[in-house]
Amino acid sequence: QEWLVESGGGSVQAGGSLRLSCTTAGRTFGHLHMAWFRQTPGKDFEFVAAITWKGIDKYYGDSVKGRFAISRDNGENSIYLQMNDLKAEDTALYYCVGDPTPSRMDVASGYEYWGQGTQVTVST
Repeated sequence: QEWLVESGGGSVQAGGSLRLSCTTAGRTFGHLHMAWFRQTPGKDFEFVAAITWKGIDKYYGDSVKGRFAISRDNGENSIYLQMNDLKAEDTALYYCVGDPTPSRMDVASGYEYWGQGTQVTVST
């Protein structure tokens, strides 16, 4: 069931920034733990970042630590991913996901709700 909608992807040069957004299109999601994963053709989902439902705890994949920041606004039913100092290896399809009780925050299969993905392309 897809009721998460991502936006904000696009093309940017290396070193640039993008901000991804994810909203529930009217449904409330304050009870969901949320995360971003990314995928490139032929590869498994890679964990990018996750945030607990109150927004207190945040987790990041090793490849994005110090460059990306996840945040949420439950009043707006939205989460965000600020991506700075982008690199060519950040090029991927980025997915917003959510679940009330993911088995692990950094494992894609633990999330029930998915968006359709938004493409990020970083050129050198």
